[in-house]
Amino acid sequence: MSGSGIGEDMLIPQASNSADKVDAAFTYILGIEVVLLTLVTSAMVFFVIRYRRKKKEKAENIEGSLFLEILWTVIPTLLVLGMFYIGWRSFDALRAVPKEVMVIKVTARQWSWLFGYENGKESDTLRVPLGRPVKMLITSADVIHSFYIPAFRIKEDCVPKMETYLWFTASEAGTYDIFCTEYCGLGHSGMVSQVVVMSEKDFDAWYGAAVTSVEKARGLKILEEKGCLGCHTTDGTGKAGPTFRGLYGSQVTVLTKGKERVIVADDDYLRRSILDPGADIVRGYQNIMPKLAVTPEEVQEIVTYLKTLK
Repeated sequence: MSGSGIGEDMLIPQASNSADKVDAAFTYILGIEVVLLTLVTSAMVFFVIRYRRKKKEKAENIEGSLFLEILWTVIPTLLVLGMFYIGWRSFDALRAVPKEVMVIKVTARQWSWLFGYENGKESDTLRVPLGRPVKMLITSADVIHSFYIPAFRIKEDCVPKMETYLWFTASEAGTYDIFCTEYCGLGHSGMVSQVVVMSEKDFDAWYGAAVTSVEKARGLKILEEKGCLGCHTTDGTGKAGPTFRGLYGSQVTVLTKGKERVIVADDDYLRRSILDPGADIVRGYQNIMPKLAVTPEEVQEIVTYLKTLK
């Protein structure tokens, strides 16, 4: 089953152990709000009709009612306490992490996600086993982001130089959306990934093979690790930055120190764009790329990979 985003029935699936608890809290609060809205609106309409101004009508002095005073003090207090209890119960379940969990590190950056596993595997897509508790250790490489999986009903801020956490147990196999819900810059809307919930057998096979197999070219892996694919693509489509597809050897119109010029995207241009991204700004794009912490070897691996994207 695929649960990516809002389903065909326009309902977000409940795909984790915490989803029903969070939904129960929201349903309880929503129910109270609907009842109060109905009562208040009905009372307003009744008073407008019953006590509308009439000719030759004398005003009367209305005394207060102790019973009503107590009633509309006690009932709202009980309702608020009820909201607190059901909210606290669901919150406590979200924060009380089981002893036996699989730990995955989450690094948010402009504008992509990186998921690191205990065996050294890294991926820009989150893969988890069905029915096994997972604890996410979350941080940010640059600005404040917010990690959100709607189908799991979990959300947590990603703060630079600080580690936050959340946990869940996926209860339904499928593919679900991951969003950033904290505005983090120009590419915020494109900071989307997916969590793939796999059977224990399929996950163990993927997880075990990750240690020994070389799944992707080194250059592509570096682009993913550094967050480059949050702004650039390898398939020719546009994002916050120009696509890598067909870049090498092409003619590029850039702004260099405020002057427009046409240059060839050769090895020197690619290296300069990586090490000094503000030197030549491609026309039509903003100067928002941060400087990358890369070694000369990593720069060469990236350039070598970009040459293959023709």
